[in-house]
Amino acid sequence: MSESSTANAILAEVERLSAQLSQSASAYLQERVLDIRDVAGQLLAAAYPDVPVARFELTEPSIVIAEDLTPSQFLSLDRSLTKGLILTHAGKTSHTVILARAFGIPTLSGISVSDCEAALATKVYLHAELGIVAVNANTGVEIYFDRAMQLADNRINQQKRFAGKQGMTRDGKRIEVAANIACAVEAEGAFSQGAEGVGLFRTEMLFMDRASAPTEEEQFRAYSDVLKAAEGKPIIIRTMDIGGDKPIDYLNLPAEQNPFLGYRAVRIYPQFLNLFRTQLRAILRAACCGHARVMVPMIQSIEEIRWVKEQMRIVANELSTDGVDHVAHIELGIMVEIPAVAFMIDQFSKEVDFFSIGSNDMTQYLLAVDRDNDQVSGLYNSMAPSFLRMLRQVVDTAHANGRWVGLCGELGADARLLPLLVGAGLDEVSMSAPNIPATKALLAELDSQACRTLFEAACDCATIADVKAVLDNREQGEEGKSLLDTECVFKRANYRTKEEAIQALVGNLALTGRTDAEFLLEEDIWAREAVFSTGLGFGFAIPHTKSENIRHSSISIAQLESRLTGSLNPAMWISSSCLP
Repeated sequence: MSESSTANAILAEVERLSAQLSQSASAYLQERVLDIRDVAGQLLAAAYPDVPVARFELTEPSIVIAEDLTPSQFLSLDRSLTKGLILTHAGKTSHTVILARAFGIPTLSGISVSDCEAALATKVYLHAELGIVAVNANTGVEIYFDRAMQLADNRINQQKRFAGKQGMTRDGKRIEVAANIACAVEAEGAFSQGAEGVGLFRTEMLFMDRASAPTEEEQFRAYSDVLKAAEGKPIIIRTMDIGGDKPIDYLNLPAEQNPFLGYRAVRIYPQFLNLFRTQLRAILRAACCGHARVMVPMIQSIEEIRWVKEQMRIVANELSTDGVDHVAHIELGIMVEIPAVAFMIDQFSKEVDFFSIGSNDMTQYLLAVDRDNDQVSGLYNSMAPSFLRMLRQVVDTAHANGRWVGLCGELGADARLLPLLVGAGLDEVSMSAPNIPATKALLAELDSQACRTLFEAACDCATIADVKAVLDNREQGEEGKSLLDTECVFKRANYRTKEEAIQALVGNLALTGRTDAEFLLEEDIWAREAVFSTGLGFGFAIPHTKSENIRHSSISIAQLESRLTGSLNPAMWISSSCLP
């Protein structure tokens, strides 16, 4: 292979771009190195079709360990056999991690592959929420994780009862619960989880893992596939949010010092007009297959949305002239992620049909906090009273002008904050598909009027700590769960150690809706154990704690079949978890 070969040219450019991105102060841009390499791999495969490409296939349920894994490599895996991912270099903004989360595959990053080499071809336990990989597990660890998996399965099966139901509060307030997806392959799984629509179809994924932009036909097929899978449910297709923090080599966009506030999304459309119009053509054509809506990201001014509407009219006229089937008039909305828009909702209501709050970026911009900067990320918090007041301003003004409002950030899946979102009056929340059943289950427990009172109280707070106190008081005052109930009593339990007993009783508190943070609650109990151990005799033991991670003060009782290892033979184990 000569030094001037296509392969060497591609590899040289990959090294140049990778070095440039790796030196960026932005963690997001550093993580885009993998996307550049993915595109390069596809370029090389296209340039040298006769050169065999190494691929791997799973033959049994496995945890995949790799230094990195591109989105296309991930999608090529048999997901029925992919039980977890361990990726050395991927961060939380990695597109592979985002896809894995959407499919409900536990994923951890930042763990050295060398640390896992000894565990190859052996049983490994991975717990993404706790951030744990257990190798060479002893009997006690195996029992703990086996029980944890059983408890998780029980909780999932319990929540699945709500998947087929409408999102609705206890007093009949309707709130649509939708999914966020990044590619068409996610759609079927999202609807099986109970998605009542797609609140955010991130179309930029169609543009990113390739050497050139997708054609109109490629996009048409992708959008059509999702609309057909939806069977009439609404699908919000967000136009491409690329550029700035999502560099695409074939667009030759300049590197930026502050990409989140830079040249991205709607701001690049005029320069790449044919690219944008091609996407609009594909969307308007695909809209014949179902209930499609269009949403534009990073809108900052009325002038921008009017320009977009003019492009839609031009494209619709072109399709009519060409005799191509399409939907001429489609619902149009915007992302509310730039604070300036919150003060212009009345004017935007004259231009668009709906709004969707991007809670991640809105929080970041409103608080002037780069959430990927470790030095200031602690200031990033959507419980800030300013964010809640902004939410009230947007929803109330939109409703007063006859427009509906959704929220498409992962905030919608935050169990503790869901009462505030209901109280704000949101019409829709969308999230990763695996979170949908649990969100519907929690909605069914809430009273919308009580949530409105709670939300107003939170908006009147001065600090985040005050908002947390309002939520704590709300949880203390919740009705419907008594201190002691038969659902928390177990006869002839086969727990053999203190660890098993505490894990099982706390896990049951999650199953019975008494905690939304079982692992944090378990941690609180063990913190109390470290100070006052419950290795007591006299036939019983009483571990207890005060914790903000319990929704209802509870007493759990287990009658044991035999004594616990290391104990003085307690016949009864009583675990008390109380609100502060």
